[in-house]
Amino acid sequence: MIAGKSIDQLQVGNAAEFAKTVSETDIYLYAGITGDFNPAHVNEEYAKNTFFKTRIAHGMLTAGFISAIIANQLPGPGTIYLKQELSFLAPVHIGDTITARVEIIELNTEKNRVRLKTTCSNQDGVMVLDGFGLVSPPKSHKK
Repeated sequence: MIAGKSIDQLQVGNAAEFAKTVSETDIYLYAGITGDFNPAHVNEEYAKNTFFKTRIAHGMLTAGFISAIIANQLPGPGTIYLKQELSFLAPVHIGDTITARVEIIELNTEKNRVRLKTTCSNQDGVMVLDGFGLVSPPKSHKK
């Protein structure tokens, strides 16, 4: 079994990133999985009359990139996601390349908790999402 890093393997300042270009297919798949068919995401004619003037990606689709880092990289497999605070700062458009970043800002070894700074930025360096997460990394496998 592949296991992520236990709290004794982590340090404040550790960070990881994941980047993905958001496609129209991503938006439709996310809508189908979640049932969120807000026309701002799936109807270009409707979206033309919105503040953004075109379709935008779901905010939670973007937030999912943070979950990917936590699950796969930092702390990694076996980590339990406990809490996430999010602020959506700018729209994500079809074709934007989003870089999600997770950085450890606090370790609580007694409670096995890791506090994370979580952000997503687009290809122009514009922060589109900002927040904080709280996770419980996998237990140490030391005997």
